[in-house]
Amino acid sequence: MTDKTRAPQDRPLRRILVWDLPVRLSHWLMVACFAGAWITAEEDQWRRVHAVLGYSLALLAGFRIYWGIIGTRHAQFGSFVRGPRETVRYVRQMLHGHPPHYTGHNPAGAVAILALLAMTLLVTCFGWLAYTTHIEWLGETHELLANVMIALVGVHVAGALAGSWLHRENLVGAMITGRKLGYPDEAAERPMLPIGLIVLVCLLAFWWLEWTT
Repeated sequence: MTDKTRAPQDRPLRRILVWDLPVRLSHWLMVACFAGAWITAEEDQWRRVHAVLGYSLALLAGFRIYWGIIGTRHAQFGSFVRGPRETVRYVRQMLHGHPPHYTGHNPAGAVAILALLAMTLLVTCFGWLAYTTHIEWLGETHELLANVMIALVGVHVAGALAGSWLHRENLVGAMITGRKLGYPDEAAERPMLPIGLIVLVCLLAFWWLEWTT
């Protein structure tokens, strides 16, 4: 069975490893960087920190796109991105309180992920242009897009909480531990600890270079 199929009801679900360390680490690092960038957005003395956090966001988004192509089964876009019909059907079922279970990201979550990745690249691109050129309209556009991204984050969080309640499963906790309800044969191949550590080391090295140059 692929992750795109609806889970049958004749087998008991078990807690399995779904999201590998690179997925989880990049997710929470992006959360931290976005929160830090938002906090430092209005103060001139934090302008450098704000810019570095923005660059970090862009790098992490780039890695997540790369990992979405070559990563483990549930990390790959091909395993959770669905067509419009299935996505609309899932949202309707969710609104009626009976959404089907997906081992990996559900169709609504997939839309949120793609939208947030695209918006991250757009926001950071305009942020870089505004930071390097000091052109006013670029800064205003950057701020506008950042506000749109905040709204998307809010929708994403609300969706995760709603999904947790409807599925009786802690989706936020699952993104921390990597473990989620599914079938043993659907588990991620490996936790990919070395790749996750490489991501963290590279980000820390980038920060060190920014602060020391």
